[in-house]
Amino acid sequence: MTHYLACDLGAESGRLMLGTLAEGRLSLEELHRFPNTLIRTGTSMHWDIAGLFAELKQGLKQAAARRQPIAGISTDSWGVDYVLLNERGELIEPTFHYRDPRTAQGVKNAKARIAWETIFAETGIQFMPLNTLFQLAAETPERLDGTRQLLLIGDAFNYWLCGVAKAEESLASTSQLYNPRSRSWSPTLLKALDLRAELFPPVVPSGTVLGPLKQDLALESGLTPVPVIATCSHDTGAAVAAVPAEGEDWAYLSSGTWSLMGVELPTPLITDACRELNFTNEIGYGGTVRLLKNISGLWLVQECRRAWAKGGNDYDYETLTTLAAAAKPFQSLINPMAARFLAPDDMPSSIAAFCRETRQRVPESPGAFVRCALESLALLYRRTLRQIEQLIGRRIQRLHVVGGGSKNALLNQFTANALQLSVRAGPVEATALGNVLVQALALGHFNSLAEARGCLRHSVEVIRVEPREPAVWDEAFTRFERLFVD
Repeated sequence: MTHYLACDLGAESGRLMLGTLAEGRLSLEELHRFPNTLIRTGTSMHWDIAGLFAELKQGLKQAAARRQPIAGISTDSWGVDYVLLNERGELIEPTFHYRDPRTAQGVKNAKARIAWETIFAETGIQFMPLNTLFQLAAETPERLDGTRQLLLIGDAFNYWLCGVAKAEESLASTSQLYNPRSRSWSPTLLKALDLRAELFPPVVPSGTVLGPLKQDLALESGLTPVPVIATCSHDTGAAVAAVPAEGEDWAYLSSGTWSLMGVELPTPLITDACRELNFTNEIGYGGTVRLLKNISGLWLVQECRRAWAKGGNDYDYETLTTLAAAAKPFQSLINPMAARFLAPDDMPSSIAAFCRETRQRVPESPGAFVRCALESLALLYRRTLRQIEQLIGRRIQRLHVVGGGSKNALLNQFTANALQLSVRAGPVEATALGNVLVQALALGHFNSLAEARGCLRHSVEVIRVEPREPAVWDEAFTRFERLFVD
């Protein structure tokens, strides 16, 4: 029996998970969960990084109290955001949130210095204003001049755990400053943006053992100096490692606040068509490439829920899904990728305005709003999958949905209907499972990713969802496509 600790940092919450490998099966147990609360100062948005690390330390104490030997620990996080450290190694506040409005100016600043076509050719990364490149282009000279080290979030937590600063390649590849062909930071982009190369730590492969837990943390928590491992520090990289798939005819959907849909490839696909369709080439375990598109996800529902709670109606997600299932189908559709939905003050009002402007029925109840969001997401998945097939030149036969969104049975059925493909839903805890699997690979407890995925297929429940109502969803997709006509 072997135990691992996985710190999984998400946009809504963080948690420390205990992974146990025993008799060819992998199990997970949540030791400590804590909120990841967005800090709003006027229009600006920040992360409480110090608070998150303090919560992680509380989780380590709980792990030590179990008195079970721990083989390794690793942190994964969302991509693109970063911390700045000064000469004394102290955090330079604030740590900006990727939805902070400063990114709009960052896009203007970056594109004034280097053409978008060159940026894509160097990185193979889709255009999103929140990418690290654009965030850094929005930084003030004073903050950058005072910076000794820049670390992406997951890498920063691993650094604070063991004192070794490295950039794990799956996370580095989200930054739009990393070249997937040379497997290094792009000198062309660093020079164009006047970024000092010494700010960026060396890039290491997924599954690199960094060093032991720092002595002060070991003493404070009660743990031994267990190895700290850079697994797939990007949460989607970890989640895709935990897709319980076989063969090559599948695609994945990592479903949560964001939806990330793509396929695994052996090499980057950096072409004009890929750039024009706004796909991205991120690195996965073993140097594989995750050709994917980062599209809107359950953020739409999360923000509706937040707005209703603010008004005194605090629905839980299960209730909202039940209400959506009872609402009339296809009353209205939205383009989930429209800029107005990226960081709205009031999501229901934004959805209502979109419906009015496109001469559709405006949702009149929480169930109608959520059904509109879920049907629109499913149709967006269909549109995205067709683009993937166009890029890779072959048909996809099944879709694996992993992550928190895989619990939403209504969205899974809508997705199967929209795609007219078999959907395999689960595991829910794909990110933490992937974190643990890569730790086990790094420590020699599995011989290959295929072997690790085989173990996972015997360890977790995967629900099969078959498509229905093809004609109805074809008609809806025709309506949906009109929302993308300029």
